[in-house]
Amino acid sequence: MAAYVNNVMIIRHELIARLVRMFQAGELESKINSLPVELYPKERQARGRCCIYKERAVTRYKILPLLGYEVPSDDIDLHTLSEYAGKALVRENQPENILTVVDEACTSCVQANYVVTNLCRGCVASPCVMNCPKNAIRFTPTGQTEIKPEACVNCGLCQKACPYHAIVYMPIPCEEACPVGAIKKNASGKEEIDADKCVYCGKCITACPFGAIFELSAVIDVLQAIERKEQVIAMVAPAILAQYAETPAQVFAAIQEIGFSEVVEVARGAEKTARHEAIELKEKLAEGQPFMTTSCCPSYVETVQKHTPGLMPYVSHTPSPLAYTAEELREKYPQAKLVFVGPCVAKRKEARDQNSADYVLSFEELDSILEGMAIQPAKMEGIAVESYTKESRGFAQTGGVLASVLAEKQIENFSFETINGIDKAMIRTMKQMEKGKVSAQFYEVMACEGGCIAGPGANIKSAKAKKNFINSMKALEK
Repeated sequence: MAAYVNNVMIIRHELIARLVRMFQAGELESKINSLPVELYPKERQARGRCCIYKERAVTRYKILPLLGYEVPSDDIDLHTLSEYAGKALVRENQPENILTVVDEACTSCVQANYVVTNLCRGCVASPCVMNCPKNAIRFTPTGQTEIKPEACVNCGLCQKACPYHAIVYMPIPCEEACPVGAIKKNASGKEEIDADKCVYCGKCITACPFGAIFELSAVIDVLQAIERKEQVIAMVAPAILAQYAETPAQVFAAIQEIGFSEVVEVARGAEKTARHEAIELKEKLAEGQPFMTTSCCPSYVETVQKHTPGLMPYVSHTPSPLAYTAEELREKYPQAKLVFVGPCVAKRKEARDQNSADYVLSFEELDSILEGMAIQPAKMEGIAVESYTKESRGFAQTGGVLASVLAEKQIENFSFETINGIDKAMIRTMKQMEKGKVSAQFYEVMACEGGCIAGPGANIKSAKAKKNFINSMKALEK
């Protein structure tokens, strides 16, 4: 999934761009309160909700995580958006959590997984009613039945019992997408994310059709650091090569135009990761360890730590490309603020845990900033692009890390496989791997199908991203 494939993402992009424009004009505090009304004036029809007043309320809630704040448990009307904007402009610390659910946007989702359709004949046998263990099904005045969502436990017995197939299973998109069961409805019927289970794969964000799940953004923090004339360095993930049709030189120039002191490719660190991982694999197999997996995907590492801890001894100890890149830059520029720019939600967690970056921006946020500042990569004169191996930049797609390790030629004649995306079925496979049931000696693991170019924070559809990536790699070879 990527931006611009549905209206939810377009709305989020528009909100960030408007906040950026307000920030640039020095009007963030003074004009932010009026933003929901500007977006939904009286004459405008609501987009998918009951009325424009509901749209305005939801918009106010959605602005909070874009300012870097969790949606409060109390009523947002107790505080103005300008209050939050003011605090965002002076804060020093990033929020503790990574994701938040906008309750007001979550209210339109189904409350139970099973729904009675109009195919119900209100039959005398009433097997749905008779077999419900929670007395959650009742008759309506029309003689048909309906399910009380507050009582339903989603056991599915009513669906199995209905002779007319009148009861259908309605998926809750975010819950269906989550591979580890980390998001569930609370007592109020709103989705909650369990941080003890969440692996920050971002699948819930792209799955939610109401745009109710947000990353806590650092856009304002980054722009404020630039405004203060601090040295702020952008560390861009290799997947940036897939996000734009323009040349890498033009894209990097556009990023620098935002105000970054320097734009550094994380491919720099990927070269070290590949080299050290190849050496580690050789050592581990020589010691008799049956297999080893990659470690550069932070969502995969979170999955192992929280759900298949028996795999931890087999996960490579080699640091990620981000970690190596940040280590080098912190040594060279100890006072600089480092900003990782990529498509990954889990990198926010990695950056915070390892202090590898001060801030993290998604590609979606980056593109919104460029739009807010009216910076167009196509109109930029390219800047000099450093030379890195094609394998290090290839980390961005499935098979890229494996290709990099093979290119190091540290070890020959070993078996390998790629795990292309982590879903519920893959979790079951990982649990089997925990028990020693493996078919290869080396596993490349990517939480996102297709690799980082298809990450939840990507800016375009994965099919177009693949095409852009190929063209960018060709441009860099010239």
